[in-house]
Amino acid sequence: MIAPSILSADFARLADELAAIEGSDWVHVDVMDNHFVPNLTLGLPVVQSLLKATDIPVDCHLMISDPDRWAVGYAEAGAYNVTVHVEAAADPIAIARDLRAAGAKAGLSIKPDTPVEPYLEVLREYDTLLVMSVEPGFGGQSFIEHVLDKVRTIRRLVDTGHLNLLVEIDGGINATTIERAAEAGVDCFVAGSAVYGAADPTKAITALRDQARTANHRFLPA
Repeated sequence: MIAPSILSADFARLADELAAIEGSDWVHVDVMDNHFVPNLTLGLPVVQSLLKATDIPVDCHLMISDPDRWAVGYAEAGAYNVTVHVEAAADPIAIARDLRAAGAKAGLSIKPDTPVEPYLEVLREYDTLLVMSVEPGFGGQSFIEHVLDKVRTIRRLVDTGHLNLLVEIDGGINATTIERAAEAGVDCFVAGSAVYGAADPTKAITALRDQARTANHRFLPA
């Protein structure tokens, strides 16, 4: 699965930028509050407008303080998947249950230096684990290789039936890094500049998807 990040899009032309990625599986929307991360992007009103402008499932990544208070609003608005950071959540299990009750998939994200092992029981409540492969806050950063160890850990637990979730990765994903991430066990790849920086975003999505399929036989038809 490829989820282009509109953080790399032209914010003055968001409807057109959404139309340019019609071949994508999800559209990734980064919500930042200048508290949890040192950047300010957009919030619920813009997400509500985006939902009216596209049929692509919207994947909201909330890089915000107090997601316990704010996350459900994105689910109620119609986001397909709503992801909160474990570092910011007061009660991640309650958030997951509230998101699901509101009709969304529940996602949990971890920063590059946050270990995954303390949250394995919490992850039983979630549909998606978003592994950050850059420090959250800004696009265009370089891929952090050591996070793939966490991906491999979760992949083994999913493949052996101990967890049932989708593994997503965000940060520095491009033609150079996607194959390593796919080999480690990622299911969904967030790509910003690799898609929106391309001359043809649709072709870029197809090329990235093909690379991931080639690198990991799980994505190939039976």
